[in-house]
Amino acid sequence: MSKLSANYPPDALSVAQDETTEQLSRIWQDVLGIPSVGPDQNYFDLGGDSPLAVQLFARIEKVFNVKLPLATLFEAPTIHELSQILRRQAPESGWSSLVAIQPRGSRPPFFCIHPHGGNVLVYRDLSRHLGADQPFYGLQSFGLDGSCSLLRRIEDMAAEYINEIQKVQPHGPYFLGGYCMGGTVAYEMAQQLRSAGEQISLLALIDTLNWAGTSLPSFWETFIHTSERLGFHVANFLSLDAAGKAQFFREKVAALRGRIPVWRSMLLSKLSNDSRWDGSEAKVLGQIWKANFQACLDYVPKPYSGLVLDIRPAAQYRSCSKAELRWDRLAQGRQEIVVLPVNPPAMLIEPFVNYLALELRKSIDRALRAPEGSKPVSGLAGIISNPDW
Repeated sequence: MSKLSANYPPDALSVAQDETTEQLSRIWQDVLGIPSVGPDQNYFDLGGDSPLAVQLFARIEKVFNVKLPLATLFEAPTIHELSQILRRQAPESGWSSLVAIQPRGSRPPFFCIHPHGGNVLVYRDLSRHLGADQPFYGLQSFGLDGSCSLLRRIEDMAAEYINEIQKVQPHGPYFLGGYCMGGTVAYEMAQQLRSAGEQISLLALIDTLNWAGTSLPSFWETFIHTSERLGFHVANFLSLDAAGKAQFFREKVAALRGRIPVWRSMLLSKLSNDSRWDGSEAKVLGQIWKANFQACLDYVPKPYSGLVLDIRPAAQYRSCSKAELRWDRLAQGRQEIVVLPVNPPAMLIEPFVNYLALELRKSIDRALRAPEGSKPVSGLAGIISNPDW
């Protein structure tokens, strides 16, 4: 019995449930920009994404005075399911960095670590393309619930996330990976697990660079990076057919709407000491992004003797093309370099994410076919080409 049902008689409970559903419906309509939402319609099917989820959960917190992590959308992607969680006032299982994006399937689970933003909603399409038989777990940043302290060292993140994944899989062989910063954390997790005697069957670094010893970008470098990103988006747009272009445009407008509150809160936090910004969803995400980025700059990786799958985009930002940012010298076992026919901003979005999913699926298959206890060939690196592209 929920807290709400314990405090209300049946008639009052029904009214309270209807009010919760109605309030959620209004919030979803405003955030998604649609005239109506059915109680069983899926948030993602309605065009919702990670940036818009920031606005959605900020509005939910303001109306219901309940802070929920963005990953709640994996557990409750409909108004009906989300209203049930709100009636409990908090998820029954409590907050965890481990998110079961797709827990079903007979294959070994793939654990994918969050990028700089800290949340794992960005992996939904990748998980879906990997197939219903591939269990897929995300690791989200500590602090997303607004109460846990932020972790500011890659080593500490890796240790905590290992504790989380071992609740699902106590021992290896493990399949690990992550996009951007997520690959850096996965790299350190693989180091710590191997030191503990565990086997790592796959370590997938998805557009992950080694930022050790570098510094925060200057204003001019940031401007160039933003200009290049715009060029990549234009290239993505031009590569699609008419229907794809319309969908791409709608998604980018929605993404921009979702990011504006984060940028606004980061700016206000610098200009004001007003405490009302401290607990906002957007402010929390801004703090996590900065802490995660600094953690990558401070992390000094050690050589790794296992297999490294280095998945790279076909094009790259000018500031990210330096040889010293690569993992070649650190990957002292076998390094497989896979170059996808996409540019950096497109790797996790439709329809381009399918390239990544196909290659990742094949790499998992190769690891599963490898003889038990086989060791990588030392010093071998190669570029894998896909004849289907």
